[in-house]
Amino acid sequence: MKKRLLSGMRPTGNLHLGHLVGALKNWVELQENYECFFMIADWHALMSEYEDASKTQEYILDNVADWLSCGIDPNKSTVFLQSQVQEHLDLYMFFSCITPLGWLERCPTYKEQLREIKNRDLSTFAFLGYPVLQAADILIYKASVVPVGLDQLPHLELTREISRRFNHLYKNIFPEAEALLTKTPKLLGLDARKMSKSYNNTINLSDEPAVVKKKVQSMITDPKRIHLSDPGHPEVCNVHSYYSVFAPQLKEEIDEACGKAQIGCTQCKQQLADILIEKLNPIQDKRQELLKHKNKLKEILEDGSQRAKKVACATLKEVRKAVFV
Repeated sequence: MKKRLLSGMRPTGNLHLGHLVGALKNWVELQENYECFFMIADWHALMSEYEDASKTQEYILDNVADWLSCGIDPNKSTVFLQSQVQEHLDLYMFFSCITPLGWLERCPTYKEQLREIKNRDLSTFAFLGYPVLQAADILIYKASVVPVGLDQLPHLELTREISRRFNHLYKNIFPEAEALLTKTPKLLGLDARKMSKSYNNTINLSDEPAVVKKKVQSMITDPKRIHLSDPGHPEVCNVHSYYSVFAPQLKEEIDEACGKAQIGCTQCKQQLADILIEKLNPIQDKRQELLKHKNKLKEILEDGSQRAKKVACATLKEVRKAVFV
């Protein structure tokens, strides 16, 4: 039998290149070898967007269209909406009762986001409890594998702690989910920080060619290169890192030309924009067609949510029996 895997994304905006290289390309490969559950995490989205969740429904369908356009196959994987499977919140309640407050307060991701994100009030009970719901998301399906980057390991370790504590207090029901470390290419945002919707520094999968060109021209390059005649330092240039991911066949050529001041930053950016536009064209053609049939996207989510619910119900039945016996 294939190992069961869970991963998901929050519908808080348009998906971007970071999602493509950091998750979606990996998901497409994983669905061939694992029993995959891919979740639109709308409860998690509400935890940060509660002040204005008016676009969440729009983003849900938009994100699903991007997933399918990038190669996620709902016939191979269970694609579902978190809020349509009530058992996530039920298990979250059970886990909330057994999770010590200190485990949550020391979570590095929680502290980082409180520090970095200033345009939202994240000092809420729900946001503090984000990792507990995440544990419920994973364990309601008894997922044994979770694809994560290094920065997400603390969250997964908390999931493992919660599963161990539940198993110790009641009954050995939950596996200790293992990290499937993803080899994510380094892809920073336009400002050389982590690419994130929260930082408004993304190139979106849905961006039109003119928008891509404008965004690429705004990218931070080699800070030491002031004049066109100055030799560049490609190893510290954010634009150069994009060549490494999207056009590795040109990397050595660009390295040499930049280092010898044979190509300027503007020309380098123009060339990169053309490469990105070409890469995005087939994805955008597919997503435009899918978005013409939004009812079909809703049907895919409803069907996936029903499939997910069957698994989740069976797990919750075990949990209730173990706790209330």
